[in-house]
Amino acid sequence: MPQVMQKALGFLLYREPKNEEHGFELLEGDNEGMTNPAESGGAPAGQERGKQRPDSASGRTATQDKKADSRPDDTGGFERQRKGRPSRTRDGGAPGPCQPPEDPEFVSSRLCDNIETIKRKFHMPRNQDISIRQFKIGWKVDACLCYIDGMIDKDTLSLSVLPRLMSREILQELGRRCPADVLIESVLTVYKAEKQNRFTEIIMQMLRGATILFIDGCAECVMIDTAGFETRSIDQPVTEKVVQGSQEGFTENLGTNVTLLRRIIKNENLIVETVTVGKADNNTAAILYHDEFANPEVVQEVKKRISRINTDFIPGEGVLQQYIEDNSFMLFPQMISTERPDRAASFIMEGLVVIIAEGTPFALAAPVTFFRLLHSSEDINTRWIYGTFLRLVRIFGLFCATFLPGLYTAIVMFHAEVIPTELLISIAQAKEPVPFPTIVELLILEFAFELIREGGIRVPSAIGQTLGIVGAIILGQAAVTAGLVSPVVVIIVSITALGSFTIPNYEFGLAVRLERFLFVAVGVTLGIYGITLGIFALSVLACGMKSFGVPFFMPVAPKTKAAAPDVIARRPIWTQKSRPDSKQSANRQRQGSNVRNWSQT
Repeated sequence: MPQVMQKALGFLLYREPKNEEHGFELLEGDNEGMTNPAESGGAPAGQERGKQRPDSASGRTATQDKKADSRPDDTGGFERQRKGRPSRTRDGGAPGPCQPPEDPEFVSSRLCDNIETIKRKFHMPRNQDISIRQFKIGWKVDACLCYIDGMIDKDTLSLSVLPRLMSREILQELGRRCPADVLIESVLTVYKAEKQNRFTEIIMQMLRGATILFIDGCAECVMIDTAGFETRSIDQPVTEKVVQGSQEGFTENLGTNVTLLRRIIKNENLIVETVTVGKADNNTAAILYHDEFANPEVVQEVKKRISRINTDFIPGEGVLQQYIEDNSFMLFPQMISTERPDRAASFIMEGLVVIIAEGTPFALAAPVTFFRLLHSSEDINTRWIYGTFLRLVRIFGLFCATFLPGLYTAIVMFHAEVIPTELLISIAQAKEPVPFPTIVELLILEFAFELIREGGIRVPSAIGQTLGIVGAIILGQAAVTAGLVSPVVVIIVSITALGSFTIPNYEFGLAVRLERFLFVAVGVTLGIYGITLGIFALSVLACGMKSFGVPFFMPVAPKTKAAAPDVIARRPIWTQKSRPDSKQSANRQRQGSNVRNWSQT
């Protein structure tokens, strides 16, 4: 019996397996649970091993090099070493081996030191996409070009940089000054080249596609802009299609996106400030605003929040938004996202601050209000009557997508007396063969439609729309034929799905889809009283929200002194003479007093 208990106990206890041939298991290390192993009081194990790592150029370890350096080659060198003044020469003045500092801050005047520093920082030769091209400027001065394969335009390097540098004619232009000045002013034919002596900035520009030119005897390098990596061409927007208006969308390239906005807003007051986000990936983001229209306090708040983000990886605007939004526990989005340059330009001209991050074809705008989430770029491109009609349709769609399933459940289960008799009889007859209660058949169809919608997004676009339509028809018909749901519930869920498609903002649509299930829950629990209580609670929470200091329901709650005539119902565009007061712009005047001078006699 004790042996049986011991065997049973052995199944519950973990035992480290034997180290068999070709076996591997990742076990808990010494630094497990530490936020930063460097702060544990000792160097990490990898760092200790790195001290004996062979050098990539000589194949010797750092300890061996240190011992070799301490050997006196001559009496003078030994004395200089002893007194703390290390010698740079050996054997009668011959240059010694390259021994740059462990982590140098500035560029050295010795070319070999700079090459070794680049190799160390990029972990060569393990990092195999780093190229170092050594040559002689004018067949005389030693130099090298450092770049990352795939990040540069090789035609620019081969046609505009190397032929000019290797020509003998430039020897006449090289004087006593640092060759970097002469190369920038008279030799290099690229559109952007500048000097730099700090390795921090050099490494950053190299990672962004620049080619670094190191020259022997010069304590500065030349950063040549040769970025030429592949990018996606400008295409139509995917999530914000319109009938009238621009058909251009943002791309994943930050420079292209900024250029698209510059093409629309040809004004010297359009400010573009670039910042670096993410400590490890060093992604680039651009903050755009109009210097005369944007509120300076909002601009400073946006820059403060972005600059204080302390994280390693920010791949795009979606992650950036989650770090700088006011309240992460609210369903409603507190920043508006768009992939249309024309809409982003309209945000800037109304006093908003636009943020574009490298890597995603979307732009963020702040601050945002509830009514802004219901607007579309097509509203401004159509006459005010049509724009008002489209907004009313969206509001009706929002009501159906949010409240219709919950209202149907509450009325059928608790308040059947409010339904007309003929309609109530039809509902009862249709529901008679269904073995499930109303809430169960409603949830079955709701989750089925959510699966169809999600599946239609993930499959290839050529069949995604067909899959959604055909799948919904077949699924609904099969469910009714099998007696799992009643036809009335199919109609309710279909209208709800169509209403959610009218919401122009994707994140706002996700919030509405979640709210729908909340109202179904309170409707099946408390009936109409639960729906009323849910609306009240949601309104209280939404009215307490703020987006960069601006109340979410402004200019309705609280009502501003000068509300813009473009909240729900649009007015003729020539009557919208002021910008929205919710942005508190320094210059609220949008149009002059006589907009249509031709109409006056």
